[in-house]
Amino acid sequence: MTPEERLDRIERVPAAIAEERRKDREEDRQLWRDTQRQINELSARVVHMGDELREADRRLGQRIEQITEESRAADQRARAAEQELRDRITSLVSAIGQLTAHMGVPPQPQ
Repeated sequence: MTPEERLDRIERVPAAIAEERRKDREEDRQLWRDTQRQINELSARVVHMGDELREADRRLGQRIEQITEESRAADQRARAAEQELRDRITSLVSAIGQLTAHMGVPPQPQ
C-alpha cells in the first residue's frame, strides 16, 4: 500500500466515525422522543385512572348512603309493625280475659 493510499484511508476513518456518531445521536434523539411520548401517555393514563377512581368512590359513597337510609326505613317499619302486633296481642288477651270473666270462667294461674 502506498503512502497516499494510507493517507486516503486514514482520512476516511474520522469521516466514518463522524457519520457513525451522527447516526447514534439521531437514534438517541428518537429514543428520547419515544421515551418522552410514553411517559406522557402513562401520565395521562394515571390522571384518567385517578378521575375514574374518584368517580367510582363518589358513586360507592352515594350507594352506601342510599342503603343506609333504606335500612333505617326498614327498621322503622319493622319496629312499627312489631308495636302494632304487641298492641293487638295485648288487646286480644284483654278481650279474652273480659270474655272469660263475663262467662264466669275463673282465671288460670300462670
